[in-house]
Amino acid sequence: MIRASGLTLRRGTKVLLNEAEFVVHPGERVGIVGANGAGKSTLFALLDGRLDADAGNLSIPASWRIASIAQEIDDTDRAALDFVIDGDGRLRRLQADRAAVDAERDGVRLAELEAELFDAGAFTAQARAEQLLAGLGFAESSFGDPVASFSGGWRMRLNLARALMAPSDLLLLDEPTNHLDLDAMLWLERWLAAYPGTVLVISHDTEFLDAVARTILHFDDGKLVRYKGGYQDFLTQRAERLRQNQIAYERQQREAAHLQSFIDRFKAKATKAKQAQSRVKALARMQMLAPVRAASGIDIRIPSPDHMPDPLLSLDAVGAGYGDHPVLRGATLSVRAGARIGILGANGAGKSTLVKTLAGELAPLAGQRKAARGLEVGYFAQHQLDILDPEATPLLHLARIAGDTREQELRNYLGGFGFSGDFATSPVRPMSGGEKARLALALVVWKKPNLLLLDEPSNHLDVDTREALTEALAEFEGTMLLVSHDRHLLRTTVDSFWIVADGVVREFDGDLEDYRDWLAGRHAAAPAQKASDAQPGQAAAPELDRKAQKRLEAEQRQRMSALRKPLETQLRQIEQAMAALEARKQALDADIADPALYDDARKEDCRRVLAEHGDVLKQLGEHEERWLALQEELEGLA
Repeated sequence: MIRASGLTLRRGTKVLLNEAEFVVHPGERVGIVGANGAGKSTLFALLDGRLDADAGNLSIPASWRIASIAQEIDDTDRAALDFVIDGDGRLRRLQADRAAVDAERDGVRLAELEAELFDAGAFTAQARAEQLLAGLGFAESSFGDPVASFSGGWRMRLNLARALMAPSDLLLLDEPTNHLDLDAMLWLERWLAAYPGTVLVISHDTEFLDAVARTILHFDDGKLVRYKGGYQDFLTQRAERLRQNQIAYERQQREAAHLQSFIDRFKAKATKAKQAQSRVKALARMQMLAPVRAASGIDIRIPSPDHMPDPLLSLDAVGAGYGDHPVLRGATLSVRAGARIGILGANGAGKSTLVKTLAGELAPLAGQRKAARGLEVGYFAQHQLDILDPEATPLLHLARIAGDTREQELRNYLGGFGFSGDFATSPVRPMSGGEKARLALALVVWKKPNLLLLDEPSNHLDVDTREALTEALAEFEGTMLLVSHDRHLLRTTVDSFWIVADGVVREFDGDLEDYRDWLAGRHAAAPAQKASDAQPGQAAAPELDRKAQKRLEAEQRQRMSALRKPLETQLRQIEQAMAALEARKQALDADIADPALYDDARKEDCRRVLAEHGDVLKQLGEHEERWLALQEELEGLA
């Protein structure tokens, strides 16, 4: 297990953890939560050996293999598939040793290496890597593309695939969903459910935490407080804990006031001096509790628009894209006053292209964008973080667009977004990504837009800020279109959906559960869809050539076989392990049924048998969960 005692971590002069204690048991799924800057990523750096503790001890079993997502974006010409397989360092070392061995001179060593390569899964490595890439949304045709040819978000997906490829006992995932669409996120949840080791995950996506975590560790005032269950369980338990702390604080305040009152009244009286002195000592010994503090100083309020034309905006047979590269075609849609629309679709399908076209930042390649008189667009996209002036302060940023507004009014406005006091007059440069995102959003909504176009507004935001944003958007009285992979944000703030797929945009008649079903059906129909996807600007031929159809079917069978083989191998291994455990359980059951085991002389044997029986039952349960998860994956490939 992982055990920390007296653990102290600092970043510069800031104390992140102060004599913290925590334990993580083998096989646990632990969500790490806390405000931006609390120390979550620093804790991961400590766990995987990139830095040392300032004080205290952190012990991890020496035999544990640790895998984590590299945060730097690699710029290499290595093929994506090979880059992912490189994540299995032991396999690559064995392959290098095998290539260096002269078969004629050292046949024994060659045989040893062949056996080690088999144990390391060398013959299923490519299929496993392809499965990871496919699950994370990469097209099969891109497996051979160089890493350098992918955008930053897709390279981070490659880093995630590489971490999942590495054999590990402890998996450290720092914001694994930041660059995933909903499809890839659901796949990752299923993959983690079948992972046999220990998982620690940092995420601000509360639905992802609920799906993955069974324990929460919360950064709370320099400590790590453990809560049982997922994120919603954490919220419930923490609220009760804060309530009890507040009750204890108020009780102690009353007791301290009573003691002080007695001291003040009788310290000058000789007859009461002894009692007064004893109360002075009692007051000094009292370990004063801190008052319960508000969890967040962020209270986002989006101003209501001054007017609301209807419709606000429409697209008439619009084609959208970049230069000679069309991404969307024939988009005919209308944005009505008061609409709250979520935009669904895989990464790369054209969601951001659509939003840019609606915002007027991208001119249509065909058709017409019609804006109502009085349309005021507030457009938030990730690139806006990059155009913030790093040397300017939040107050100066706002003053540049606020005309003659009084400084105090600007300060009051910024305070709602978490920029109070000296923070409002501090340069942007050292701010975290979440703080910059808050500032960019504050600037976007200052002008009271009647149409908000938000492209992944919650990326980089901590949980408290996401919740504040969710509440603000739910109360916003204008019109909103939202691109987000945050399911909680979508469920809470939008009323309807558009879907972007196969080069077209259409209204989607359903909710997120229906979208999940739509994705599953789309995957099942992928072979038949291949031909029509190949030429997005043209109609597909009505009937495939018979030979081409057979070739497509053969390729699909080969691909499915490659995906099924490692899963079937794992199933056989689990079934063998379960058979051995079941045999051992039967033997232990017989021992437990024997009255002689409970004789006084056999107390130690009794404890050992009962402990082993409990351990065997636990292992059987874990193996059964993995077996079921693998069966579900196989059924999904049927």
